[in-house]
Parts: sequence; C-alpha cells; structure tokens
Amino acid sequence: MNRYLFVIDYQNDFVDGALGFPGAEKLDEKIAAKVREYGEGKVLFTRDTHFENYLDTREGKNLPVVHCIKGTKGWEVYGETAKALNEVNAKGIDKLVFGMDVTDPATAAVLPESADEIELVGLVSNICVVSNAVVLQSKYPEATIIVDAACTDSFDKDLNAKVLDVLAGFQVKVINR
Repeated sequence: MNRYLFVIDYQNDFVDGALGFPGAEKLDEKIAAKVREYGEGKVLFTRDTHFENYLDTREGKNLPVVHCIKGTKGWEVYGETAKALNEVNAKGIDKLVFGMDVTDPATAAVLPESADEIELVGLVSNICVVSNAVVLQSKYPEATIIVDAACTDSFDKDLNAKVLDVLAGFQVKVINR
C-alpha cells in the first residue's frame, strides 16, 4: 500500500511565534513519532512561505500579522518534528497560499505519482490543514485521506471541532490517535 504522511506547516511561527497559541507545542512529540513511524520516502512537509511584501498580499491584508518569512526562525519547522523530518529525509514543499499548488513544477516534482492513503497532521486545522486535505483529495481522488485530530489544532477550539466535522462530511477519515 502506498501510504504517505504530510506534515502541514508545523512551523515555529504557528507554535510559539507570531501566530502561536497555547497547546500547539504539545503536538510536537506525536507528530515526530508519526514521522519516524512512516519513515524514509513516505513523509512530506509543507512550509507556509511568505516574503517581505506579505502585508501587501491578499492574505496579509486579511491577516495582518507578519509570519513565516522565508529564511527566518519563524519559517523553520518546530522542535522534535524538525529533527524527525531530517532523519527520514522528508521532502519539503514551500507553499505561498493555504493549500499547496500541485501544478507548480517544484511541488509536482516531490509529490508521489500515486497514493492509496494520505494522512495529514500539523497546523492550523481550520486553515491550512483543511485546505491541503481538499487539494490532496482532488489530486488523489481514489486515496483514503486521513486527518489525525490528535495531531492538529487551532487557536480557535470551536473552529477546530467544526472543521473536523466538515472534513468528515467530505469523506476524509478523521481519527484520534
């Protein structure tokens, strides 16, 4: 079975930086363990990636908090998860918007040709995790898409619960390990 793990935006700025929130750091050990469980060749990760002109972008005008500027500490992957991703030689995808652009040549070059099962973990559940679940469901229409509720969260606990229900509504398997 072709199984892959996607770690979505588990970056310093979303854990304890500009857009960090209490509890985000508690996901670190669980996400790192999943990365190591999947192992080499089965793990990809995204990095929310912005530049100095962030506040001039559509997103920056709607969320005027400078974050994940490429090359800064806030842009880097957080903690033990960063170490685990390095250990398994995970492939990184820098994305400029909430969901990755699977038509971008750099992204397409690292995505698997096919997948039977894709699991997503990371941050933020109601923004980038849900966006990438939709993108991956479109890219791999026959794959089982899974989101582990124990390995994702949001600054807004109500939105987190609601988005997990929405994900289940469009046939994403929501687990809680």
